[in-house]
Order: sequence, then C-alpha cells, then structure tokens
Amino acid sequence: MKCFDPRVRLPSFLTSLFKEAVWRFDANKPVVYLTFDDGPIPEVTPWVLRILKDENISATFFCVGENVMKYPEIYQQILDDGHSVGNHTYNHWQGIRKNNPDFFDNIEKASEFIDSDLFRPPHGWMKRSQYQHLKKQFRIIMWDVISCDYDAGIQPERVLRNITDFVRPGSILTFHDSIKAKQNLEKVLLSAIRWMKEQGYHFEAIPYNKRQK
Repeated sequence: MKCFDPRVRLPSFLTSLFKEAVWRFDANKPVVYLTFDDGPIPEVTPWVLRILKDENISATFFCVGENVMKYPEIYQQILDDGHSVGNHTYNHWQGIRKNNPDFFDNIEKASEFIDSDLFRPPHGWMKRSQYQHLKKQFRIIMWDVISCDYDAGIQPERVLRNITDFVRPGSILTFHDSIKAKQNLEKVLLSAIRWMKEQGYHFEAIPYNKRQK
C-alpha cells in the first residue's frame, strides 16, 4: 500500500466515521506513543526490541495472530520487556474486503494468541458495521501519524520527516516490524527516537487489559 496521505494522517472522513476510536492521546502532555504493526517476525522484531531497550522506552505492538503462533518466543519477549500488545487480526485482513462473520472470526482466532483488549484494523480500513460491533469488545486504536516505513517508493529521509514534521503531544506514531518496512525502519527508528527525545518528548506504551474470557 502506498503512503496515501501527504499529511501522513488518515482522511478526516474516516476519523468522523470512527469517532470513538482513539486517534491521539492527551495533547497537553509531551508524551508520544510508538506503535509497531504486523509482527512479530525474527527478521525485524528482535532488533526493534533491542533499540527500545537500549533507549529505555516502552511501545505497543499490534501483532498478527499467525505470526504470534509461529514465533511465540518473540511475542513472549515483547511481554517480558514490558511492552503493550494489541490484536491486528490473525491473517492481517482488511475488514473492508471481508464479510463480517469471517472478519470477526479471524479477530477471535487472533485472540487465542493475543490476550488484549486493544485492536487496530490492518491499514486502518474496516466497515462501519464492523466498527460498531468491535468497539463493544475492544478499545480501537488508530493513529495520529504514520511513518510510511512500509512504502518502498519513499526514501528513509522522507520517512523520518513524516515523524519530525507532524509529531505533536499525544501523537500515536505507527511503524511496522515487517519485512516490507525493514530497510526504512533500520535507517530511521533510532534517529526518530533520539530526535523526539531532544524535543522533550517522553514515550509510553498504550495501557491494555486482558480480555474477559
């Protein structure tokens, strides 16, 4: 998927559709929330965890259930390091492309491996009816700024600018611990973190709860 919005934020018509989703946190505090989608995978996630540990910051990982099933030891390391986790479906399905029962079943299948009340729809796309159903069960976390690290058509310098130009207090920042994002992420993540620290930002993980069984 191409980086679709030059302001690296979702179109306003989507935010109006999903008003009760979380797009940004408290704008009065110099806190930002790093999030990573699509992992865990051995080629990228352990490296991300080392960076976060070295920089002494917490983040939130929206995990694909199939990847958690394949690499449970990496998922456990995310938890052991004190990060938050959320459901990103089992097969990285876009809800807009799926009928509701199949989409909900895929999310529930992911919940067998990811015990969290946080959910982020892949690519941010889901039907209004899906949103209405899911918001009763999950806290739906979207984003304020997306890095577009996954887009092979843009250079690392642009990815970094997507963060430095648009981050603001309370921003939810989206990166990806995925193969597609690996090249950009490895060149940008540490620089972005250190730049934000220099600006006085602090980092927090998004709080989550285990779902009631």
